[in-house]
Amino acid sequence: MTLQDQLVQFLVSGITVGSIYALIALGFVVIHNVTGIVNFAQGEFAVYGALAAITVSQKVNLLSGNVQLNLGWPLPLAALFGVAVAIIIGLLLYRLGIQPARKASTLSMIIITIGAAFVLRGIALLIWGTDPYRLPAFTQGPPLKIFGAVLTRQSVWVIGVTVLLLVALYLFFNYTLIGKALRACAANPRAARLMGINAVRMALLAFGLSAATSAIAGIVITPATFMTYDRGLILSLKGFVAATMGGVSSLPGAVIGGLLLGIVEAFAAGLISSGYKDAVAFIVLFIVLALRAGGLLKGRAAAAEQAGL
Repeated sequence: MTLQDQLVQFLVSGITVGSIYALIALGFVVIHNVTGIVNFAQGEFAVYGALAAITVSQKVNLLSGNVQLNLGWPLPLAALFGVAVAIIIGLLLYRLGIQPARKASTLSMIIITIGAAFVLRGIALLIWGTDPYRLPAFTQGPPLKIFGAVLTRQSVWVIGVTVLLLVALYLFFNYTLIGKALRACAANPRAARLMGINAVRMALLAFGLSAATSAIAGIVITPATFMTYDRGLILSLKGFVAATMGGVSSLPGAVIGGLLLGIVEAFAAGLISSGYKDAVAFIVLFIVLALRAGGLLKGRAAAAEQAGL
């Protein structure tokens, strides 16, 4: 493989990995835009969505092997089930963790989401154990060749789903009544309540929508890589870095931030050492925060006052 082919391969790999980060970052942005909260349990939604889909679609051993399931659901139905499970978890997180502490400081809210991530990770360990799980590829067939680079068919799914979700969320927030209500809660919660918008319901919807987005991310990446109970931590951290690069409030910015992070990681791993792959994300985060706290694509900032959410 020539140097040019290697560079193209790094670029393609970076776009694929960056699409994964972008999907998680979209979940961060959805919640932050409505509630002003940075949810560090975001990666756990991806884990539960993927593991729930695996549980109903193939043979698995649960609860340390005490329970065996082999339901054999078709993959599309299993994926819908996984998304539904993640949505329920997102709604419960808001109802049981965020809403009772709605008058707490932003730092306290972040600590609550970190604590929730640990709890969810522990529950996942009890249910599924430490075994790695994998879904079958959505489309069978040999890899594709693009300018000398190899692109798996599942990578095409990851990139395509990222684009579709970005477009769907953009249309939802800008051209639907509910989406505009969510944006109103982000811009001015008090004024939104005075106009008859139920801020609590909007926050619930934001958590559910965010959980669904991350669950879809977890499901589409699991055929390409193994999913384990503790995968949510690194997904949350990488998604947060991507969202920060995009300004935390911008949907396109989150996608661009995820793609840039993935590309930088891929080139660093290929040209320097794979051992620096994870460190790159945090170096990028420090640089972005030092240069511009608003991110590369500064979106409309969420309101500072979140009372009533």
